[in-house]
Amino acid sequence: MKVFQGIEELERAVGTHLGYSDWHRITQQQIDAFAEATGDHQWIHVDPVRAAQSPFGGTIAHGYLTLSLVPMLVWQVYRVDGVRMGVNYGANKLRFPAPVPVDSEVRAGVELLSLVPGGGGHQLTAKVTVEVAGAAKPACVVETVSVLVP
Repeated sequence: MKVFQGIEELERAVGTHLGYSDWHRITQQQIDAFAEATGDHQWIHVDPVRAAQSPFGGTIAHGYLTLSLVPMLVWQVYRVDGVRMGVNYGANKLRFPAPVPVDSEVRAGVELLSLVPGGGGHQLTAKVTVEVAGAAKPACVVETVSVLVP
């Protein structure tokens, strides 16, 4: 994990790739729990027998489940000391280029795009790319926008 000692040090990292999270296995139990929490019970996610006959050959994680893992994965890549808190402000350019098959592993790479004063602190935009182990395309690409409050 990369640890930045305040906003000034973080500013010097704008335009750089900060690293990768650990790999995280996506289980059917996680997929089912997400389906229950969100009410999205589409068969491609929750019916292994039917999904086995699909082009994916099995169940796949919801795109928004993959997106919901971004904070956990990013926290493994970097943190900023010397701020009171960081809050999610939004997201830009969200795409799900490839599926996340059940029992696959994902990790996130983080690139710091910008850091500008605003929103009661500093607005940080980072490009987060969620990869699936062994896959040619990423599962999720999103620009996250956060506010770091001094």
